Amino acid sequence: MIRKLAAEALGTALLIISVLGSGIMAADLGAGNVAVMLLANAIATGCMLYCIITVLGPVSGAHFNPAVTLAFLLRRKLPPRQATLYVAAQIAGGLAGVWITHGMFDLDLLQTASTMHRTGGAQWFSEVCATFGLLFVIFGGLKARPEAVPALVALYITGAYWFTASTSFANPAVTIARGFSDTFAGIYPGHIPGFIIAQVVGVGLAHLILPKLVGRH
Repeated sequence: MIRKLAAEALGTALLIISVLGSGIMAADLGAGNVAVMLLANAIATGCMLYCIITVLGPVSGAHFNPAVTLAFLLRRKLPPRQATLYVAAQIAGGLAGVWITHGMFDLDLLQTASTMHRTGGAQWFSEVCATFGLLFVIFGGLKARPEAVPALVALYITGAYWFTASTSFANPAVTIARGFSDTFAGIYPGHIPGFIIAQVVGVGLAHLILPKLVGRH
């Protein structure tokens, strides 16, 4: 269990580093154009997801996301105690990833809360859709071609940065962590609850629909 929790914490930390670090680097390079900065975010995140899922999947299952853990819990593929510990490790890893990223770019480790506003019905609906789509890719991939799941998730998130209004957080641990970084990829803390509620709704819809569509893994 210690190895599993360490893998979940490390994987989530690396995921956050890829999200925040790519945004900060794009800004530092003077990319001013938001589209270029978003492209940097998408590519870096997709690359990191492929790596961490491939390497750490055999250790912990490579959730790195409380929404994914909740989905496995609802399918009774994970006991409640392990699911709770996974979520705690993911949140801790996400926060560690924020501080590591700030350290790499010579920023204050503990920043004031993010001022990046992300709220409203379109954003919340996007998070419902993004989370549902992520779980569709994971469980559909596990049923059809398990060895392709790292690539499927990486490709899905890279694309979802662009086809969702919210840029596809689809991850409560990442959402919480990004509230502690006042950078391009941050989120104002007051808007975090709305995102997390939407993500949980996405999990609920996936739990109801996906078993009928792709079967149970």
